Amino acid sequence: MQARKKSKKREAILELLRNSKTHPEVQWVYERLKAVFPDISLGTVYRNIRILIEEGQLASAGVINGEEHFDSIPLPHSHAICTVCGQIADLDEKIPDKLSGIFSDDIPGFTIDIRKTVFYGLCDKCSRETAALGR
Repeated sequence: MQARKKSKKREAILELLRNSKTHPEVQWVYERLKAVFPDISLGTVYRNIRILIEEGQLASAGVINGEEHFDSIPLPHSHAICTVCGQIADLDEKIPDKLSGIFSDDIPGFTIDIRKTVFYGLCDKCSRETAALGR
């Protein structure tokens, strides 16, 4: 792959995502960078996120409620996703490791390179709110 020229906007996108404790979507990134780069477009944010993913500096955390979310940890790891609010949490790798006996990496005619495990359920906040409503 040919080395790309440095870009202040791309560097700002990467820095913003690395400093985020969430797994934001493009619109979130765009809204925060608009104050710093008034001429930035949504297309520029999309394009640079794709470049950062291609370079292995970011990863997609998946599509939740129709929006793709991005992860500053490009290495394969597991997530828990709240089915009510869409919050995405990185999981300690010990959790999926405890379940490794359930999953098989031996699929006839197929070699596994990467395994991503996603758990769906309720985050603590939504669980408390649901309990408070008596559901």
